[in-house]
Amino acid sequence: MKVFDNKHIKNVALVGAHHSGKTTLAETMLFEAGLISRRGSTEQNNTISDYHELEHQRGASVFATPLHTEWRNYKINLIDTPGMDDFIGEIIPSVRVAETLAMVINAKHGVDVGTEIIWNYANRYNKPTVFVINKIDHEKANFEMAYKSLHQLVGNNAVMIQYPLVIDGAQCIIDVLKMKCYKFGLNGGKPEKLPIPKNEIDKANELHNLLVEKAAENDEELMELYFEKGNLSEAELLKGIKLGMLNHDLFPVFCVSALNDMGTGRLMGFIDHVAPSPSDLKPESTVEGVALTANPENETSLFIYKSIYQPNLGVLSFFKVMSGEVQVNDKLFNTRTGEQEILNQLFIMDGKLKHAVQKLTAGDIGATTKLKFTEANDTLGAQATSPTIKPMKFPQSRVEKAVFAVSNSEEEKLNEALKRIQTQDLTLTLNFNNETHQSIIGCQGELHLSSIEWMLENIYSVKARFESPKISYRETIQRSANANYRHKKQSGGSGQFGQVHLKIEPWIEGMDEPDGFNIRGKEDIDLLWGGKLIFYNCIVGGVIDTRYLPSVMKGILEVMENGPLTKSYIRDVRVMVYDGKMHAVDSNDISFKIAGAHAFKEAFLNASPKLMEPVNDILVKIPESMTGSVMTELQTKRAMIQGITNEGNYQLIKGQIPKAELDNFSTQLRSATQGRGTFVTSFKGYEPVPAHIQQQLINEFKTETLEV
Repeated sequence: MKVFDNKHIKNVALVGAHHSGKTTLAETMLFEAGLISRRGSTEQNNTISDYHELEHQRGASVFATPLHTEWRNYKINLIDTPGMDDFIGEIIPSVRVAETLAMVINAKHGVDVGTEIIWNYANRYNKPTVFVINKIDHEKANFEMAYKSLHQLVGNNAVMIQYPLVIDGAQCIIDVLKMKCYKFGLNGGKPEKLPIPKNEIDKANELHNLLVEKAAENDEELMELYFEKGNLSEAELLKGIKLGMLNHDLFPVFCVSALNDMGTGRLMGFIDHVAPSPSDLKPESTVEGVALTANPENETSLFIYKSIYQPNLGVLSFFKVMSGEVQVNDKLFNTRTGEQEILNQLFIMDGKLKHAVQKLTAGDIGATTKLKFTEANDTLGAQATSPTIKPMKFPQSRVEKAVFAVSNSEEEKLNEALKRIQTQDLTLTLNFNNETHQSIIGCQGELHLSSIEWMLENIYSVKARFESPKISYRETIQRSANANYRHKKQSGGSGQFGQVHLKIEPWIEGMDEPDGFNIRGKEDIDLLWGGKLIFYNCIVGGVIDTRYLPSVMKGILEVMENGPLTKSYIRDVRVMVYDGKMHAVDSNDISFKIAGAHAFKEAFLNASPKLMEPVNDILVKIPESMTGSVMTELQTKRAMIQGITNEGNYQLIKGQIPKAELDNFSTQLRSATQGRGTFVTSFKGYEPVPAHIQQQLINEFKTETLEV
């Protein structure tokens, strides 16, 4: 296949809300360029990009699919992305490697919640963006409404290049850049080029002048020409538009009917002539601070932006050539691991179709198979010490579930499958909670979770069930208490004997040493699960030999690992061992370990024991109009609101919330905000559980214990 240089490659990510028509647009672009002779449809499950069985079942894109086409000596790499933010792990890598975003908007709905959510993610990358208002010929299309909603999203930076018009029953598009009228037949395709109708010329001229002004703003030379001539030539206008796109100050607005192939060719022509190529964008920043330019003469550097497991093929790794060139059988090094990889094959991908190539150059996108040591987000360079492309960052998990194999014999198989999925899906987290003995997965939402469940069953042949995770509570005390315990056991020969008197108190950072005790030694223990145990040797007169005190402490620590209330860890207690008895023959380590454990447990239960629950800091971002309903929702979840600040049309609610109340909060927030609300959390610490909830938890624990 033909190798294109970095100035003749255009990488475009098709982004936008669910059902905006991205997949249909991609299919039509391939058809327009002659790469396919017949267009498929999402209804018939025969499009090039939505080829996966899961996508056929859902009737929507789940994976980001790379495609390519050639148009007038340019190569256009397209990436068709999902429209649900549950699959943001597919959208972010696509945005990351594209130079241009084509944000598709449904003319029936305009900028809806889904558009806004995807835009908020994509806009962080400041990539040049074209807005494409699709479905202009639908009976319920409302282009003016869609365009106004777009202005509400991005302001006056959205500049109309085209608008639709029906003339004598025929769908037309008025192009105010070319100042032409494109008239389409019933089946779309190549339009008839006509002068702009007289009754539209004033509107077209007005829009053309706005476009010229906006383009001229991006360059002093163009601004001077505009003041001098009162207009700009088409070449000057295109230059200004391109600069505006690069500065993120101008977003051209096109209109198409992807389904009926109207306006697609004109959009592709604009991408060819105006949309930035890899060489136009700023150099890539690296971890080491080195600037990488998309220059084929430089040292080779590949960024692995995505990988996918295919049962009959193994792992397919997708990459962008950030600099230099790559050829079949090149040996490159993973800059994270230092391991060498051999690229035995190179492909250009069109959905599931692989086209073998011998070479790819800077700026191009390709794929390879059978990389042994490389995962998504890795960099392959000419040397192990080559610069590392800054890795992508992904949003925090919004839903956490405990996952189990339906069949206990398949737990290991489940864990292996989840680990493999995690290497492909960078928004999936996988952890094992040593306290609750549960495997915990974190994902982006219910749709994301259901897709993971589908893959486990249909690709990895293991059935899983998901539950709300158990909460890691802590136990502590609220007042002091004394206890003593005598352990005595005689069974012939040497017996067991040990007696311990102790006092326990709540421990607080910076508190004074205990009064009334002769402190002969002190152990300050940082507990693995947080908090402290402060252990004092207050023995007077040698009633307990010093050599037995470590055993007493060991017994106490064993109880602290399985608290009396709910078998949770105990924390923040200080213990004064001040009296006891021993026997010259029968006393030993095990005796004092048992005595210490029983004495501590008795004292603990008499010291007003208290359950502590993990509490998270939370920051909720919501539209201003929805503040009241979200505040109410948070209050029902025992959240403490600490403040509210403004951020544009959004409000940020800052507070703290018990982790137990976060279960299903993502789903509830989406419902309360029509999907526009987002949140992030981080662990804050432990706080006391309200008395009525504590009693409920203790009762539940007792019931579970009896059932076992």
